[in-house]
Amino acid sequence: MFTRRQFVQLCLKGMAAYSLSPLIIPRLAQALEAMGEKPLVLYMEANTCAGNVFSLLNTLNPSLRDLLFESLDIRYSNTLMTAQGEKALDILMETVEEGNYIVMVEGTIPTRGDGYYGTFALLGEKEITHLEMIRYIGSKAKTVIAVGTCAAFGGPFAAHPNPSHSLPVSKVLNRKVINVPGCPVHPDWIVGTLSHVILFGDPPLGVHNRPLLFYGENIHERCPRRQMYEKSIFARHPGEEGCLYLIGCKGPVTYSDCPLRQWIGLHNSWPVEANTPCIGCVNADFPDKSMPFFQHLPQVGVGGVNTTAQKFAGAAAGATALGIGAHFLATTFRGRLKMKLKGQLRSHQKKKGEKDE
Repeated sequence: MFTRRQFVQLCLKGMAAYSLSPLIIPRLAQALEAMGEKPLVLYMEANTCAGNVFSLLNTLNPSLRDLLFESLDIRYSNTLMTAQGEKALDILMETVEEGNYIVMVEGTIPTRGDGYYGTFALLGEKEITHLEMIRYIGSKAKTVIAVGTCAAFGGPFAAHPNPSHSLPVSKVLNRKVINVPGCPVHPDWIVGTLSHVILFGDPPLGVHNRPLLFYGENIHERCPRRQMYEKSIFARHPGEEGCLYLIGCKGPVTYSDCPLRQWIGLHNSWPVEANTPCIGCVNADFPDKSMPFFQHLPQVGVGGVNTTAQKFAGAAAGATALGIGAHFLATTFRGRLKMKLKGQLRSHQKKKGEKDE
């Protein structure tokens, strides 16, 4: 068994490789052996594109095989299980009656028409809706984890005009929900959160009940192009080198460890490294307040407060709210960054206007 401090260090060290540290699974297996049994996990999919479960299937370190055979007892998953129909439903219901399980939910929950915009299963001739099933399973679960931005905050499936009246998991359950957003979510965020829950209980949570281990730092603070921002070296189009703020980067209002952890695969990358702006997919107001993705927004939503981009560039209060940091504030007060950014913004808008004409 290892301590929570050691666990956190292993998670952080994993960012230097291409996934979580391979030391986590052996130690997790040892801890589970000491507990006497593998944790029961139910993975439910509601209104979703299935992007998050496929992201999880691509976990490298630990591998999917390690998770399935060494660490977890996943009793139900639309994507992974071979059982179908009533047999699959029987397994699900037996696990719920057994109790002491963790439920992970992907996707939004349709509520329009008493939930009949989303059908989970057929029991005889009766339709069981996602709304009914998630409320039933979620109310009896030991822990509820919302996987992906749709389940955590609504995301694309609850975006305007939201004809199915879809809601995030927390809005249909009268209980605490751990939100692990991303569109799709990074597999490390899923595995790391689940491992923390199993070994140490709920992880420390920040804004919107997101685990601070993965969503505690501002992207702008860790961005490798931070110096370009301060030197007013701005890209004009996606694909160009330079700070991407003027073409819609949401890094200053987004909290996750993407600049360090990057994305899955043997050859790590992430949007900014690929010369495309961060679109803020882990944010609670994504995608409605993030669009258009590749255009500098005149209004930037910060914790329910709207502020203009110009104020964002120059006002101390705005910069503080966005969490851009002490160095940003210092340079802003000196006036250097303020004047440069305003000039760049005016030039960008002028050229855009000439192009449109």
